[in-house]
Amino acid sequence: MGRIIRKLPDRIPPRPRVLFVGINPGLRSAETGHHFAGPSNRFWRLLHESRLVPVGLAPEDDVRLPEWGYGITNLVAKPTAGLDDLTAVDLRRGARRLEAKIAAVQPRVVALVGVTVYRALFPERKGAVPPGRHAEVIADAPVFVLPNPSGRNAAYSYDEMLSAFTALRRFVSRVAPAPAPPRR
Repeated sequence: MGRIIRKLPDRIPPRPRVLFVGINPGLRSAETGHHFAGPSNRFWRLLHESRLVPVGLAPEDDVRLPEWGYGITNLVAKPTAGLDDLTAVDLRRGARRLEAKIAAVQPRVVALVGVTVYRALFPERKGAVPPGRHAEVIADAPVFVLPNPSGRNAAYSYDEMLSAFTALRRFVSRVAPAPAPPRR
């Protein structure tokens, strides 16, 4: 395995249309320096197939997300092999940092990539957490929950994940339409 980086860099433009929030970097992401880099992770494929982005992307293209007004970050910066390696303290501290970051960058929509992120931010909420728009807001930004696209997630089929990403695209087109291309 290659060198493990200490902190995966955020890729956040000013006032993003969508800020995607993962739980934390996996070891492969920490090694490569790019988000959602695990070989079985379907995040990049889902972005393209849902038409959130017009081209196919790979993890090393995470630097291109600002081209479409998207940003990406994590709840917890610490890379781990899996969710079980995060503590309740990690999640609480991460929630505080993330809320401050969201207030600072002012995204139009916060897309939580995985139910675990939602539960860490809203621990008082009990019961099932379906994908889609939720009533909560963070720093005035509406919250949208996506299934975790990890290959380890057996709770959702690929088609269900794609449906959720497509629903996000439709929601974003209503609340934060893409800017018109510059005139030539």
